Amino acid sequence: MERVAEAAPGHPEILRIVAPNPGPMTLEGTNTYVYGADPCAVIDPGSEDPVHLEAIRAAAAARGGIGTVLVTHSHEDHLAGADLLGAPVVRPTGGERHGDLRALATPGHAADHVVFLTADGVCFCGDLVLGLGSTIVPPGGDSLVAFLDSLSLLAAEALSLMCPGHGPWITDPSAKLAEYIDHRLERERRLLAALSTGERSRSALLLIVWDDVPPELLPMAAMAMEAHLEKLASEARLPPDLVE
Repeated sequence: MERVAEAAPGHPEILRIVAPNPGPMTLEGTNTYVYGADPCAVIDPGSEDPVHLEAIRAAAAARGGIGTVLVTHSHEDHLAGADLLGAPVVRPTGGERHGDLRALATPGHAADHVVFLTADGVCFCGDLVLGLGSTIVPPGGDSLVAFLDSLSLLAAEALSLMCPGHGPWITDPSAKLAEYIDHRLERERRLLAALSTGERSRSALLLIVWDDVPPELLPMAAMAMEAHLEKLASEARLPPDLVE
């Protein structure tokens, strides 16, 4: 199947090519971006599929070729095709500049997650924020605290467009970031309310607080709940007698 390069609204310098790896966590597939020209940058190649890689090469060739391959984080659905494009692969830690893209460390979804910002307010946001639904924040290393801090960091930027790792363009970044922060805090409020009733079973808490999640996604919701519990524990707000 031919992969189509789609220009960002109001930003013809940005092309999106969706990788053929759809699924519950990847939505229609991983968004690969071709940005700039002479040469261009490729952000999150996303797949080893030869048709997808050829579509990237063709889009880049029309813009002077690939100068750099940039990766927002080390999950395979973003990284797998990176070494196959014949250009230097860069996995920034934050603070660097690559052409006119500024890398900003945004841990939470992954400890090594970064976003890329342009001077005119575009953010290539990887899996920090998705075009549809919420992203996974696994437990470990105070990931939820880091995630909320990363969202607040982006909210302080003057953003006009977000280009997510999965899902459609985000044309109202302020509203989406506020939605993401409110969503996590509402889960926390509901979790605290359930704990205040005396409920101590993790499995029961999951079904009470994540009651809107389809059964097939409950394992992912359980990971999210553990991140919430970890945050509450770090704040001395978690009862000590939880059970499975």
